[in-house]
Amino acid sequence: MSLDVSPALLEQAERGEVDEAAFVDCVRTSLPYAWEMVSSLVAQLKVDGGQFADNQTPPPDEQARGQLLRALASDAIRGALQRHFGVRLAFQNCHRLAVFPLDSSVDETLARFTSARNQLLNQSPELRDC
Repeated sequence: MSLDVSPALLEQAERGEVDEAAFVDCVRTSLPYAWEMVSSLVAQLKVDGGQFADNQTPPPDEQARGQLLRALASDAIRGALQRHFGVRLAFQNCHRLAVFPLDSSVDETLARFTSARNQLLNQSPELRDC
């Protein structure tokens, strides 16, 4: 299981209603590396401004890489993170996470970042098995 779900949160889900704040907290505590990555990029974007902030440093170990992959591969987790932080997330390879503001003025930059062309240009032999 990728999340450490409390009995109370599991009970909520079984009843059919899940409090988003409780779900976000579950993500925060279950996937601390991924949470820190997103929150630090959001802070960087707020401080530095610009069209996006991204990470290009590979995770320190496989556990951290797994957390990042689980967070970004799950539509529910990714969506909750985007709503919580008020950003759009984009992901390349096994670690290049970027945060974009919700502002439509960066739509073209986001489209370029997530394009097949940029995915291909961001490849390297070192990342082949990530």
